[in-house]
Amino acid sequence: MPKTFYDQIERFERFDFAAFFSRVKPEDVERVLAKDSLSETDFLVLLSEEAFGCLEPLAQKAKRITVGNFGKVIQLYAPLYLSNYCENDCAYCGFKHSNPIARKRLSLTELRQEAEEIAKSGIRQILLLTGESRAQSPLSYIKECVSLLKQTFSMISIEIYPLSVDEYAQLIAAGVCGLTIYQETYDQRLYAQLHGQGPKSDYRFRLEAPQRAAQAGMRQINIGALLGLAEFRKEVFLAGLHAYWLERYYPDIELGISFPRIQPQVGSFSPAYPLRDRDLTQAIVATRIFLPRAGITISTRETKELRDNLIGLGLTRLSAGSRTQVGGYALSDKTEGQFEIADTSSVETIRQMVCRKGYQPVFSDWQNGMNRA
Repeated sequence: MPKTFYDQIERFERFDFAAFFSRVKPEDVERVLAKDSLSETDFLVLLSEEAFGCLEPLAQKAKRITVGNFGKVIQLYAPLYLSNYCENDCAYCGFKHSNPIARKRLSLTELRQEAEEIAKSGIRQILLLTGESRAQSPLSYIKECVSLLKQTFSMISIEIYPLSVDEYAQLIAAGVCGLTIYQETYDQRLYAQLHGQGPKSDYRFRLEAPQRAAQAGMRQINIGALLGLAEFRKEVFLAGLHAYWLERYYPDIELGISFPRIQPQVGSFSPAYPLRDRDLTQAIVATRIFLPRAGITISTRETKELRDNLIGLGLTRLSAGSRTQVGGYALSDKTEGQFEIADTSSVETIRQMVCRKGYQPVFSDWQNGMNRA
């Protein structure tokens, strides 16, 4: 039986990433591109600056792999914020405890209104989010929300505070099928600096949450790093290794990885390592080649133009018509959003964009719908 991914993180505590990348030559990139399966060091080669010169053949290989494993299909989903109460003071988050924003938790009546508004767009896959406050958003409240929402939506995922195995099992029994949880940064020292207050300061408990969800029987698990907090190549590499580790020890889960970039928010945190669009593109295609069976998500944090260009390069899921406020879809008393979204397109506009690219937009989770029938 596996230990935890924390044991793997420790292997790279003193690894000199800069020295490795400086040694990569064009022939190393060509050698890796010719391989059918990649090692850890091969993945690093594809993340190097040298590999950017081969971005076109990388993109073509990523496209072939994606179509071969997923077909020309893009899943569409919407985030639904239940609450913005939070006990943490994460430096980069609009919901952090010290921000002087209005706080709100949806009542079940308000949640029904939000759900009805989302459903009008055709969306049947939702991601439920809360700030990290067990007091204001206890497990009992989240289960009540899931019970209400499963009457309308075929796929309900959560992005909430980390839970125990038993707690994840309770939510699965209530109707949750998927978990999204970002480590934010895999750099332990930086993590401690950014999360000085609240339960989120426990690096290891968060790192091991995807494993606990897998042990509980969660069908879909989506992970990632918040890009911009640290040097992106190291973060993408460690997130990719985390995904690979989960695939190896829990082969029954549908594993996904996201690439969220920091966007403007209340508090005006500025990322120390901002990414260019070309960096994000390289990260996605390199990850697709390293993780051929993993889902890849890009949210409305990114612009319509960039998301359009990224379809076909490895993506399998897009958020659509997103709101990051509690009550953002139907209520007049909206709160401040967690961050600013870049793609404000309607669900219909995104559907049309996906179709123009020759892909099929999918609104429902058919497998789960069949399981529930």
